[in-house]
Amino acid sequence: MSRSLVKLIRLNGLQYNPNRDPQVYRRCVNEPFRIQAVLEGTGLGRCRISDAQGGIISEAGVDLPGTFQHEITYATPGTRIVTLTVEAGDQRVSQDLRLDVLEHEWLG
Repeated sequence: MSRSLVKLIRLNGLQYNPNRDPQVYRRCVNEPFRIQAVLEGTGLGRCRISDAQGGIISEAGVDLPGTFQHEITYATPGTRIVTLTVEAGDQRVSQDLRLDVLEHEWLG
């Protein structure tokens, strides 16, 4: 990750770490996943979230420095991989995010 463009990625209010136990990021059906990218630099940045098939879920321009935010909700359980891509000038940063959707709250 380029430190000069993306300062921090958050998922559901927590700093995203792909090595962290995915349990901390999980949501139930119809509960939103909140994706945030805190960006540095100057000018205009282009932020995009795409699904595993390359379809664009969200795309927006962000004045730098600034924050890109998007919420995604799924109506069915399962694991999805989305890719957050940030571009500004000649820099491009991509990060895959694992979104686990549970059928119902964990009981136990």
